[in-house]
Amino acid sequence: MNEIVIVSGKGGTGKTTLAASLIPFFGEVVIADCDVDAPDLDILLDTSLKYEEDFVGLKRAKVNNQLCVNCGLCYEKCNFNAIDINIEINKTKCEGCGVCEYICPVDAITMEDSVVGQIFQSGTEFGDIVHAKLIPGEETSGKLVAEVRSRAKALATKNKIKNIIIDGSPGIACNVISSITGTSKAIIVIEPTLSGLHDLEKIHSLVNKFRIPILIVINKCDLSRDESYKIEKYCFDNDLEIALKIPFDRTIVEGITKKKIPSLYNHELFKSIGFNDFIDKLKIN
Repeated sequence: MNEIVIVSGKGGTGKTTLAASLIPFFGEVVIADCDVDAPDLDILLDTSLKYEEDFVGLKRAKVNNQLCVNCGLCYEKCNFNAIDINIEINKTKCEGCGVCEYICPVDAITMEDSVVGQIFQSGTEFGDIVHAKLIPGEETSGKLVAEVRSRAKALATKNKIKNIIIDGSPGIACNVISSITGTSKAIIVIEPTLSGLHDLEKIHSLVNKFRIPILIVINKCDLSRDESYKIEKYCFDNDLEIALKIPFDRTIVEGITKKKIPSLYNHELFKSIGFNDFIDKLKIN
């Protein structure tokens, strides 16, 4: 199975735009939007919802006030300050460690499933997409990403589809690790800005630990000649292939505002920068 993940050192570099631009060129494909903190790939793909389910990411403590004797042990032992002196649980602070349940002498505390987000399966004209949305402020984004990928892979296996396009989470946190683990290829999208080289260094360091083949895409490559040169030099020094350079073009922004996939909206532009050759490098030989 050919799992291609698109990642970036930070958000806003054009990662999702590139992911959307790739999808129409793979024939049968399963799509996974693993940017669960800010999912928006479904907007460009004009989805129709097929399935929705709550996602239980962790357990949180609940106090049975009829059993509680106010001994204060749970208040004393909670390392996250999630229990106040009146033995009330602050669910935004509870990490689900279970210490309070373990030490309660009268079994007044139980750990109960806590919904941290929703997971969806939707249809598009190019194939099904599995996507999810984490409730703002909730934890376990890595687990939710892993669930999105698991369902996308199961869907591909069931329908005998060999290509999965993954719009990964930005940055280098646990949700990014869940996005890239076990994939076939990683595309790193970078912009030539003041922080661009630093962003490339940190995401390259992470992806490299997983020994996944890497291709570099410089988005808005003509934004800064000096910063673009620094990125190209880093890639040369580290044997990284710059597989695609996308110039800044107003038609790309125009297409996005109209909910159009950029590579289809201005196909001639993408053809002129070698987009078809880039696609060939991503497909299974």
